[in-house]
Amino acid sequence: MQRALLVIDIQESFRQMPRWQAVSNPAIVERAGRLVGAARERGDLVVWILHTEPGTGNPFDPVTGHVRLMDGLDPEEGEPVLTKTSRNSFTTTGLQRILTERGIRELVVCGIQTEQCCETTARVAGDLGYDVTFVTDATATFPIPHRDAPAGRDYAEVLADPRTLGVREIVERTEYALAGRFATIASVDDLAGRPVGA
Repeated sequence: MQRALLVIDIQESFRQMPRWQAVSNPAIVERAGRLVGAARERGDLVVWILHTEPGTGNPFDPVTGHVRLMDGLDPEEGEPVLTKTSRNSFTTTGLQRILTERGIRELVVCGIQTEQCCETTARVAGDLGYDVTFVTDATATFPIPHRDAPAGRDYAEVLADPRTLGVREIVERTEYALAGRFATIASVDDLAGRPVGA
């Protein structure tokens, strides 16, 4: 076993937020599930990561009960489930120790959000010397309000603002930033094959 699949933050917390209505990839669970199935068939390690913000009372606070994998994603025995409080999956977890103990040098990254926890994890992993594959179509993100936009607007106003950065632009910028420097860009079909009937 030389490779691990990192499934980052595909958790119920996101479904509890108004921005879920504008998610870039409504099929995120199905696409990540295909990667998980392919990884298990190859004998790769699958590592599950959940984002937590204890004491905030928001959907990422464990007391809300939403810090759990979305339905349809189920760890098998022996697959680590880690919780983090930082954007990347290394800083506040034992991920690097787990990977080192198992001799893993290659990582496949999928999850939520494309340009935040997924991209940040890929960058840190690249700096740590891992060979990273970033599966863009198995990530998801949301439109980003302009930095000067007033706080507290309702989400319909965010979406209507022409200064809001759309998901297509976010994904494109992430791929430009990662490709050839921190990661190889790939698709679910590249790693898991085409689904039957496709």
